[in-house]
Amino acid sequence: MTRKSNRQITLARRPHGLPVAEDFRLVETPVPTPGEGEVLARTIYLTLDPYMRGMMDDTESYDDPVPLGGVMIGSTVSQVIESNHDGFAVGDIVETYAGWQDYVVAPGAALRKIDPALAPISTALGVLGMPGLTAYHGLLKVGEPKPGETVFVSAASGAVGATVGQIARIKGCRVAGCAGSDEKIAYCLDDCGFDACFNYKTCGDVAQAIRQACPDGIDVNFENVGGEISRAAMMQLNLHGRMAVCGTISNYNATDVEQVADNLWWYIVRRIRVQGLLVTDYEDGHAEALKEMAGWIAQGELVYRETVVEGLENAPATFNRLFEGSNFGKLIIQVSDDPTKG
Repeated sequence: MTRKSNRQITLARRPHGLPVAEDFRLVETPVPTPGEGEVLARTIYLTLDPYMRGMMDDTESYDDPVPLGGVMIGSTVSQVIESNHDGFAVGDIVETYAGWQDYVVAPGAALRKIDPALAPISTALGVLGMPGLTAYHGLLKVGEPKPGETVFVSAASGAVGATVGQIARIKGCRVAGCAGSDEKIAYCLDDCGFDACFNYKTCGDVAQAIRQACPDGIDVNFENVGGEISRAAMMQLNLHGRMAVCGTISNYNATDVEQVADNLWWYIVRRIRVQGLLVTDYEDGHAEALKEMAGWIAQGELVYRETVVEGLENAPATFNRLFEGSNFGKLIIQVSDDPTKG
């Protein structure tokens, strides 16, 4: 389906706390025209990820914030509908950083060709995209787990967390985690093969729940949440434990400076290595990682879950599901028809 105009969702104002509808604006602009070496691509799937909340604030970060009036950022799976680049033909499926809009013009260097025969193309935004690569590199290159060690994962049923847990299991580790509903706990235990997982909303004492889930302590803590869970997991880290800090989603919508109970002495006592990670630091290893993970999917060793919501106009309201805990697995907006289905 080809539109006569390009719908875009822009940032109308900077959110205070959880974003609301008035923070965004749906506008229509002409469909852009590709220049030399560029392609015009139609968005099929749009990813929604927690990091986008930080890009809505005008604060120092690892990337520039979205300007007021600018199109919201984000990766997409798109179809090439016009090409002025020798490396891409009309009909090719690509992953690019199109943002919250129907169409984008992008140079060939900004595109990654997707093979629909490898897996459903939506996985290029999830298990075979940024979240999966974050899990792979963050666990294996930052966490450096060894067979027999215990890996603890917060937000264990999420797009990153579930993949971390399964890779740790594949690598011979004992895997424990926490999630926010009994359904998500069952998914981690029954589908993803976690050895232990608890509901942090109903467990009562989080620290005690972690001790029960990790009776021999934690060797690698893959941190997605921050706050109370992070502090409790830190106190269970073993000698020479490692903490891979992927995200702190519990703080993304904070409106006041929060007092975090740091205990730096504990890092000294246990010689704990804490390292933040960004998936872009490991681009040289993406091809190898994707090949290995695709193999695990084909063998049934790696499973994934997606929540797909239809309609670009629904992106702002759907985005908050990331922080309310109502999404399951990778959260995706379907913007237009998927030509690889049917």
